[in-house]
Amino acid sequence: MQTELNTTGSTEVITYFVDVILPVPIPKLFTYRVPLAMNDLIQVGARVIVQFGSKKVLTAVVAHIHKNPPTNYKAKYLLELLDEVPMVTPQQIEMFQWMAGYYMCYIGEVLNVALPSGLKISSQSKIQLNPNADLVHADLSHNEQRLVEALQEAQSLSYTEASEVLGVRNIYQLIKSLVAKEVVLVFEEIRERYQPKKLKKIRLCKEYIEKQTLDTLSKSLEKKPKQQDVLLNYLRHVPVYKDWMLNEDGLAKSAFTKNETLSNSALKTLTKNGIFEEFEIIVSRFDEYTPDPKVKIELSERQQEVSGEIMLNFEEKDVVLLHGVTGSGKTEIYIDLIQKVFESGSQVLFLLPEIALTTQIVSRLKRIFGNQMGVYHSKFSDNERVEVWQGVVSGRFNFVVGVRSAVFLPFDNLGLIIVDEEHESSYKQYDPAPRYHARDMTLVIARQQHCKVLLGSATPSTESFYNAKMGRYGLVQLKERYGSARLPDIQLVDLTAERKKMKKRSIRFSSTLVQAIKERLHVQEQVILFQNRRGYSPYMSCRACAHIPKCENCAVSLTYHMYSNELRCHYCGHIEAPPRKCPACGSMEMATVGYGTEKIEDELKVMFTQARVQRMDLDTTRAKNSYQQIIQDFENQQIEILVGTQMLSKGLDFDNVSLVGIFDADRIINFPDFRSHERAFQIMTQVSGRAGRKDKPGLVLIQTADTQQDVLHKIIAGDYEGMYRKEIEDRQYFKYPPFTRLIKLTTKHIDKGASARAAQMLADKLTTKLGRDRVLGPEAPLVEKIRNKYLKTILIKLEREKIDLKAVKHFIQEQREEVLLSKEFKKLQIVIDVDPI
Repeated sequence: MQTELNTTGSTEVITYFVDVILPVPIPKLFTYRVPLAMNDLIQVGARVIVQFGSKKVLTAVVAHIHKNPPTNYKAKYLLELLDEVPMVTPQQIEMFQWMAGYYMCYIGEVLNVALPSGLKISSQSKIQLNPNADLVHADLSHNEQRLVEALQEAQSLSYTEASEVLGVRNIYQLIKSLVAKEVVLVFEEIRERYQPKKLKKIRLCKEYIEKQTLDTLSKSLEKKPKQQDVLLNYLRHVPVYKDWMLNEDGLAKSAFTKNETLSNSALKTLTKNGIFEEFEIIVSRFDEYTPDPKVKIELSERQQEVSGEIMLNFEEKDVVLLHGVTGSGKTEIYIDLIQKVFESGSQVLFLLPEIALTTQIVSRLKRIFGNQMGVYHSKFSDNERVEVWQGVVSGRFNFVVGVRSAVFLPFDNLGLIIVDEEHESSYKQYDPAPRYHARDMTLVIARQQHCKVLLGSATPSTESFYNAKMGRYGLVQLKERYGSARLPDIQLVDLTAERKKMKKRSIRFSSTLVQAIKERLHVQEQVILFQNRRGYSPYMSCRACAHIPKCENCAVSLTYHMYSNELRCHYCGHIEAPPRKCPACGSMEMATVGYGTEKIEDELKVMFTQARVQRMDLDTTRAKNSYQQIIQDFENQQIEILVGTQMLSKGLDFDNVSLVGIFDADRIINFPDFRSHERAFQIMTQVSGRAGRKDKPGLVLIQTADTQQDVLHKIIAGDYEGMYRKEIEDRQYFKYPPFTRLIKLTTKHIDKGASARAAQMLADKLTTKLGRDRVLGPEAPLVEKIRNKYLKTILIKLEREKIDLKAVKHFIQEQREEVLLSKEFKKLQIVIDVDPI
């Protein structure tokens, strides 16, 4: 309110202040003064435009409204209020604050990741004439004079518009000269990035028709057949002679402009003469979907039992883990639960680890839930993501399917959150901060909104299964496949024996795998081949001197991509042409070493010339609809062999796949990480689950040089609990999660020595309080240089029961700030990753 009664009974003007969250890495909220005109409009969660510093103009979110001016600085006024209805809920602000504390970052960094880019303002540099300019005596060049004349007509121009007016590519020097001569001023034009989609429409002008009948109008156009054709086309689609109210909606302008039999100039003439009028309406960017009444989910007897068990567990537990084997029909159970939640009037969030998974599941869900469902992921444009966000605020979408960023959507009445494939590392955000885990964040949201969380996986994470075993989560298990489908037969192919037999040093395709592919193609069944490395070859090497081309910015070899004929760094994106001769010794014997998905695809096309082969990895799925197209083609059996990386393992369902081949299993198992055996079990079990989904028996061939690996035999037996028991025993002995919490600190500096010294200083400071047994390192990571910065890592292990986590995190941040403030380490970065994976 602008006024309040004081003690004398008279009214006085009240000055309000707001604390806002700025999308910048600063430790505190900033306080701004509310203009009187905004007093009745300002709300917590609304977006506002503020000036930060002398030049920056930012989108901020109101966190608190109060009457207390700041003591350390004079509060600036809010520049503009963007929302009448807040775009951010109080629950979200509370979550942002929790995330900043737990993941040891700034709340502004959380906001920057949470808000879609389309909800942030952007600024554009523009120029205008200086009102005090002396144009008569100004010494202007020919182009400067032309630009001044253009500004006199247009009032203001962007740099791009000025460049187009003059036909000059480099406009900056010209503008700089005019600024120096005090002829023009440069200013920033602020605008919202989000632009609603508008549809141009045509309708009969009511004022014109009121003066004469449609018959009179038609007769008046008898000598103007082209205009009469336009009118008749409109009346065919909008029969206003039956109901004049139909005219209000009009007809899309494209119905005229895309009709080759109609004249565009005739339409313009009718509009100019006031017979038609053109108007715009805002439309959704998403297609309209009506639920298909024919699509009904029928659960098997066992699925009904499982759904009932989950609901029973929800009576006592907020979180339930559904451990169901691949192909057991978990999606049908999810749909059944979603429908039950809908009946109660609550919202549902369904998380998936990869965009690739949304393609198949979304098409199924839309046939059931229609327009009630929204989809949210990073391949959507900024405008599309804003529309989903607004759809949740307005209540249009009560159910959203999304990837990890969907946890930031403004839900306020969640009844259920489903986290499918909960074990997936894709739920973890690596850069930028906050480095959150979406699965873990759903538990925080559930506590806030008093909703339930269902975690689903055929291969649960060790941490989740441990929590279920300890009684913290409910546990429901589904150990049989849906219908008549059987689990695939998994076999090991001994590459060591094949190499001896064929007298070759290296074999990519074993004879067993080649024969199996031939047999499947002969009976028109499909094949999936998994290699968790993209590109043609991991690196090139000189056969004469063993030189390997490396990235100039990172301490890694460059990956060769044959189709684009380039060497590429998968860390920083550096690209260079493959050398024709060795840069070190001049030899012409440069050769590729190893193999990725691209090389496998290439060799398959040579080996099976009649087969249709497709690759699905990061390189082939960069475009928005590329996932969908590949999956659709494979479903329609237009592809017979699909080669891919880890995205193949994530819940895809294909009826006709009867063979899965796994390359390079040993590299997955022997990766230097305490989770490597767990991940190997998960990846290979999940990929294996793509075979034999319906009534076709499935075969999985795992190529390995070490057939005695214990984890491989557990994969063959489908012995998840056996793998879990071994993992939990090792984790307890070596003090790894779930028995400890991990915090990883990484120093980054362009000088290798500075990075090492800073890491050692930080480790020494941390050890004084935490002890040497809790502070490991500093050590060089596997890749010790990325984007020209040298890395050192420190790993902190904290017992879950004995440590005041909040106090320890505060201590770590204090020591980090001390090192960063040291004069010795300018441009040093120290990255904190809580719960690294």
